[in-house]
Amino acid sequence: MQLTKLVLGLGLATGLMTTALAQTTMRISISVAQNSHQGVAIDTFAKEVEKRTGGRYKVQTFYNGALGGERESIEAVQLGTQELAFSSTGPVPNFVPETKILDVPFLFRDKAHARAVLDGPIGQDLLSKFDAKGFKALAWAENGFRHMTNSKRDVREPADLKGLKMRTMENPVHIAAYKGFGIITTPMAFPEVFTALQQGTVDGQENPLPVIISAKFDQVQKHLSLTGHVYSPCIFLMNKAAFDKLSAQDKQAFLDAAKEGAKVNRARVDEDDAKGVADLRAKGMTVIDDLDKSKFVAALAPVNAQFEKEFGKANLDKIRNYK
Repeated sequence: MQLTKLVLGLGLATGLMTTALAQTTMRISISVAQNSHQGVAIDTFAKEVEKRTGGRYKVQTFYNGALGGERESIEAVQLGTQELAFSSTGPVPNFVPETKILDVPFLFRDKAHARAVLDGPIGQDLLSKFDAKGFKALAWAENGFRHMTNSKRDVREPADLKGLKMRTMENPVHIAAYKGFGIITTPMAFPEVFTALQQGTVDGQENPLPVIISAKFDQVQKHLSLTGHVYSPCIFLMNKAAFDKLSAQDKQAFLDAAKEGAKVNRARVDEDDAKGVADLRAKGMTVIDDLDKSKFVAALAPVNAQFEKEFGKANLDKIRNYK
């Protein structure tokens, strides 16, 4: 009888331990909708983590800024009150200044060039800079090339931007560049943007097509110009202490899961970019897709001189000329 009780007791204890192990739940958040390039990134990541750790780790996913805007989520990960976040790099330079260089306008030729830089030695070196700031950067992913929308007028050349009140990300490089265009910059967290556009607090905003589509900005913006002025990466971030506690095998599982998430995310960006213009035109937006980019590049010459001083021309050229 005693033996049976002992065996039962042990069985129960083992069962409880297994349950406890199976229930290491972590949270990851994005500031945009689930049906988006960022949504597929974190959904895939969560599924892969669970699969690769045999269900011992479960990742809960949150959308639409449910846990706060990007900057707040990154802060929470740094403090350890949230284990994971997936964010565009907009607010990242506030935490890891070395990443600021990626936000320089017209730095990347196209998505293939940007992806090659991020997946190559330059991008991998930048990922290592997060360690000292309380993060483990798991992988680069993608937000896309940013374009401008507004409710006032068609933007065909830089002069058309003068005096427009635009929401910008909380990013020093973006703000400096857009001021160079004569834009009145209004930094604001993403969850507040739709309402600000709706109420006319700001005239416009700038974001990649996948964001413009998933945020339904066509409902509050009439004009879209495909300026492609800044390439916007995304990143999977994890609290460094939480990552360090993982076994070597589980660390690899999280890194691999992030790579899978990034793969699906980039594929969705390509898909949104391919069908986005027709989609937004059908919803009533005026889309300017034949603007002369060289005029926009020329308008930023004084700001670019400032960026060359700040980042070093050699460093910028290393990215520009990366093959």
